[in-house]
Order: sequence, then C-alpha cells, then structure tokens
Amino acid sequence: MTIDIAHRFVDVAGLRLHVAEAGAGPPLVLLHGWPEYWETWSTLIGLLHGRFRLIAPDLRGFGLSDKPSSGPAGDCTPGHLADDLLGILDALGLERVGLVSHDVGAFAAQTFARRHPERLQGLFFFDCPHPGIGSRWIDPDQVGEIWYQSFNQQPWAAELVGSSREACRLYVGHFLRHWAHDKHAFGDLLERWVDNFMLPGNLQGGFNWYRSIAAVRRAMMAGTAPVPAKIATRSRFLWGRHDPIIRAAWTDRLGEFFADPVIGFAENSGHFVHVEEPDLAAAAIADFFDQRT
Repeated sequence: MTIDIAHRFVDVAGLRLHVAEAGAGPPLVLLHGWPEYWETWSTLIGLLHGRFRLIAPDLRGFGLSDKPSSGPAGDCTPGHLADDLLGILDALGLERVGLVSHDVGAFAAQTFARRHPERLQGLFFFDCPHPGIGSRWIDPDQVGEIWYQSFNQQPWAAELVGSSREACRLYVGHFLRHWAHDKHAFGDLLERWVDNFMLPGNLQGGFNWYRSIAAVRRAMMAGTAPVPAKIATRSRFLWGRHDPIIRAAWTDRLGEFFADPVIGFAENSGHFVHVEEPDLAAAAIADFFDQRT
C-alpha cells in the first residue's frame, strides 16, 4: 500500500527545514541519526500512519534542509537542533508531541527534554548516546569503532568521500552494513542513501555534526563533562542487542540521567532497530504512546 507522505518546508531562525508528514492522530516527531535522513523512518511511517500524525524532519545540514554553512563548521550542536525542533513545533502549531529519536536525534531529544519538558508527551529512544557512556567510548575493545568520528571532522573529509559516487557508496554503505546486525537491512535503499549524500552540501552538513559535538565528546571521555539534570519525562528505550557502536551494555547507567526509564532490547538488531525490526519497533512505539495520550 502506498502511503501519502506530504513534504513541506518550515522557516526556523533563518533556515528552511524540510519536514515529511503522514497520518492522523496524536503527533509524533521522528528525529534521525547519521548517516541517515528523514527516509530512514519510511517503514515505520507506513506501519504507524493509521494511529499517529508522523512528522519526520531532516535535521539542519541533512537531507533537503538548509545547510547553515557551506564548509566545515560547528553550527550543529544539540542546542541548535533543540532550538530547530522548538521552531518546527511552533510553526506547525503543535503544543505537545511524542518524540521518537535515534543516534544524533537522541542528543537533540535529550537537550529538548531538559529545556522544554512541557512540550512532550513522552520520549522514545532507539540506541541512545548518553552521558553515562563516559570513557567507555575509548575502551580498548571499543576505540577502534569510533575512528569515523575523527575522520568526519577533517576539513577534507567531505571532498574525499564525495569525490565519486562509488566513494560515497563505499563509505556510507560501510556503516549501514557494519552497524546493522542484518547486513542486508537497507538492501536496495543504499542507492537512495547515496543519492541523498551526493546532493550538494549533504556530506559536509552531516560531518559538521561531529565537528560541533567534538568538545562535548572529549569531555565525556575524560570524565570532565558537567552532569546534566535528570530528565523527568517518562522515557522508553528499545536497544539493538548487537549494536557495535552504541552498545546494549551501556544501558546500565540510564537511571542516572532519566527519572523513569523503561528499557527493552531488540534481540535481532544492531544500531538501526527501526529499519532492522520495524514491526517490533512500531508495536513498542504504539504501546508506549497509546499509554501517554
């Protein structure tokens, strides 16, 4: 069945941000990670559009949204993304929403929840980076996984990866396969991902996230980052058991940063639960937010 997905652009603080929308009912906003864009949610949109109004933005620098800078820059912090989300909600006339997030989007969701808890019906996270990971990012058996975070900050990285379609396919495809438990989870979607990241500015736009978050990551690894306020909004986590980059074992400290976390695991998934086990993901989201509305 073909789902009618509407596309619009929202003006937020001088940026033109792309939003995909489908369905009707209580509003859920879906925040993607890297290397992703709004279409990573397409299967979930198909499964949930009969129960919820689903709003999937491209984060600044990603997809069809504006790129604040044409070159390497640090203008894509969690604070910037939280401000963008507030602007989107205001522009769409949404007073309160459920927030579903993953990876980069989960950073933005946590910042937004601390700043604007009154705008939230609940928080649902897939494989969520959080302060409790701390120095485990650089444990001997983990440090080899985070090489890309340094690579993506290099001023020539976007030029190198974007030097040809094949180079982009090799780079982006590596993460879609390596981070997934099901190495074929993205299947034919890979070419659509390459189409997206070969659009002007999209590689650098995504890489600027890593430049923007670098100091925060280093402080987390060094144990010098300030301890953020605990998030009071009720939160649900669905974590890929086999995620090699944000490990399932790292759920152990969520209770220090979330007041009432409910934690579950997707036993057949890696990093991309929403793509690898969409039926499980959709059922968990529907159950959680049906209880909140």
